[in-house]
Amino acid sequence: MVDTEHAGQPGPLSVRTDVVDGTLVVAVAGEIDQQTGGTLREALTLPEGAAPRVVIDLRHVTFMDSSGINILIAVHTALAEAGGWLRLAGAAPPVLRIIQLVGIDGFIECRPTVQQALDG
Repeated sequence: MVDTEHAGQPGPLSVRTDVVDGTLVVAVAGEIDQQTGGTLREALTLPEGAAPRVVIDLRHVTFMDSSGINILIAVHTALAEAGGWLRLAGAAPPVLRIIQLVGIDGFIECRPTVQQALDG
C-alpha cells in the first residue's frame, strides 16, 4: 500500500493505493479540484504489468469539481482502450450528485462499496 500526501498544496487531498486481486484500488479523501488533481492523476498511474482495472474509493471525498470529472473521464478512456475498466465506489451524496449531473454514471459503473466494485 502506498500513501501519498502532498503538504503545502491547497485543498487537502490524501490518496492511498493498494492492489486487490490484480485490481488497483485508490482510496481518496478530501477535495478533488484543480489544485489537487495532479495527486489523484499520479495515483491512478498503473504499476508496470498491472491489469487495466481500477476502483476509486470516493467515500471520503467531500468535493469534486470539473478537474476531477476530467480525470475520471481520461482514466476511463485509457483503461477501456487497454481492455480494462474503471469503477467508482462509495461516493457521498454531494459527489454522487455531480457524477450523475454530468452523466458519468452512464458509462462508468458506480457501486455503493469497494467490495461490490471489485466483484463487478
